[in-house]
Amino acid sequence: MAPRKQREIFDATLRLLAAKGFDGLTVEGVAEESGVNKTTIYRWWPSKAALLAAALVEAPALDLDVPDTGSLRGDLEELVTAFGRLLTEPPARDVAVAALGAAIHHAEIDAGRFFADRLARERVIFERAVRRGELPESADPMLIVDLLAGAMWIRGVFRGMELKPGFAAEVVGAVLDGVR
Repeated sequence: MAPRKQREIFDATLRLLAAKGFDGLTVEGVAEESGVNKTTIYRWWPSKAALLAAALVEAPALDLDVPDTGSLRGDLEELVTAFGRLLTEPPARDVAVAALGAAIHHAEIDAGRFFADRLARERVIFERAVRRGELPESADPMLIVDLLAGAMWIRGVFRGMELKPGFAAEVVGAVLDGVR
């Protein structure tokens, strides 16, 4: 499939997910929205769950640039700031929240693949930090990302609180330095 058509399909999938939720998302709707025949979509993805799982990993709507500020603290603060925008600014917020809800209720979506893909992209931050002596090799990047992302999800989505300027630095500081 041509990359342009694939992107149109993924973009349509995420737009419809944000607008209608997983239950309202249909392959027929994606076909109509993207201008691609539904049999073509089914040829590549056997179900709407498989289509959504692929869109979450491949579509640029949920991408975060991997920063390189020269320090672990700076990289994590930029990453957390970008993640905060993703969770609080439409349309990415609507996609992220709908995707989380869908993944909770529909195991076939395989949200683990999405998060594993994101951690693989961000791993370079931690590899650089180990080389610079900012982290021991035994540091667990997944735990660090989980702590940072968890704070953002809880504060920005579940509690609906504004992520004020400086919050990223506060969260990163709490993780890297402890809360004492």
